[in-house]
Amino acid sequence: MKKVILGFTAFTLSLSLAACGSNDTEKSSTESKETQQVSQDAEQKEATKEKTADKSDSKDKKELVDVTLDKVVDGDTIKVKYKGNVDTVRYLLVDTPESKKPDSCVQPYGEDASKRNTELVSDGKLQMEFDKGDHRDKYGRLLAYVYVDGKSVQETLLKEGLARVAYVYEPNTKYIDQFREDEQEAKSEKLSIWSKNGFVTDRGFNGCVKEKNTAVKKATTSKPAAKQPTTPKASSETSTTTENEASSASTGETETFKNCTELRKKYPNGVPSSHPAYQSKMDRDHDNYACER
Repeated sequence: MKKVILGFTAFTLSLSLAACGSNDTEKSSTESKETQQVSQDAEQKEATKEKTADKSDSKDKKELVDVTLDKVVDGDTIKVKYKGNVDTVRYLLVDTPESKKPDSCVQPYGEDASKRNTELVSDGKLQMEFDKGDHRDKYGRLLAYVYVDGKSVQETLLKEGLARVAYVYEPNTKYIDQFREDEQEAKSEKLSIWSKNGFVTDRGFNGCVKEKNTAVKKATTSKPAAKQPTTPKASSETSTTTENEASSASTGETETFKNCTELRKKYPNGVPSSHPAYQSKMDRDHDNYACER
């Protein structure tokens, strides 16, 4: 009887030990799987970080091209020697007031922007950077970001309030966010072009520099001139018409033409958005220049 009891006790004990061993094995297996999952998660996070870093490096990477300055055209355009030729370079994503464009008046801060641009590009190592899109516009000009000794000329003009962000066309928009921050900084401080209410518009700049009429001042202080012979009435009317047209251009009054054919009779090369004769319906490609050839 004792042997039976002892045998039964031993059998029960062995079953208990086996159950414990099974539990330990399952627990160990579970812990191993959890450890493996944590390791995989860590590897995935690290891989994601590396990809993000690669994308960031790719975005910040600049492929600069060395060029030599030929001359400065205005505040946002220069001519450079590139690949053995002299090319016109139009700065990407910015626009400055006009200073010498054909059939366009000189605008406030236009000469300031041109002068500052000359100072920037004339002293240091001049380089260009192209964006993902077209490297030239419809006029054959190179479209690029311009740097002197590694510093962005566009950013300097924007920060100093001598340029606005404009001509934003995908995919040539690599630095659009930064440029808008620079523009906002100058706008908040009311620097240069931002100091005149209503001067900067979505289509360009509104207004012309008023020329000093010194001849009129001299005439008022001098003795009366001798009486001149009477001119024919037709000549007088022609003179009056010319004076009225000049006055219209300087005061910002509008000139209306039925179509581009009529407009080109007076302005062969078309007119920019700042010109009194500009009409948006004649600017079919929406480049702020109407009836250009």
